[in-house]
Amino acid sequence: QVQLAESGGGSVQAGGSLRLSCVTSEYTAISACMGWFRQTPGKEREWVAAIYRHGGSRYYGNSVKGRFTISQDIAKNTVYLQMNSLEPEDTAVYYCAAGVSLARLLNGDADYWGQGTEVNVSS
Repeated sequence: QVQLAESGGGSVQAGGSLRLSCVTSEYTAISACMGWFRQTPGKEREWVAAIYRHGGSRYYGNSVKGRFTISQDIAKNTVYLQMNSLEPEDTAVYYCAAGVSLARLLNGDADYWGQGTEVNVSS
């Protein structure tokens, strides 16, 4: 059982930055792929970014490409999401997710989910 704990959410003005962190309870094949998703009320969950932990390949959704960066610190079992040039449209609850399959993760499916951290971007 992999446990995920997000932190780093908060309120920021448009154009500002935040860094989200996701600490995993273990680094095994179960958490080989990790990603960030976001969701706002009334909307479907949106995949934001993913990283394949062995090798560090990174993937981004079109709406955040060039503004967000996913990274990892393997020694700390932590995955980060650096969010720059934030826009009001980025306001959402952000969830960290982990899974065995990168393909499933990129399609919005994961084996484990965190509780979420809220991000509010004001104009």
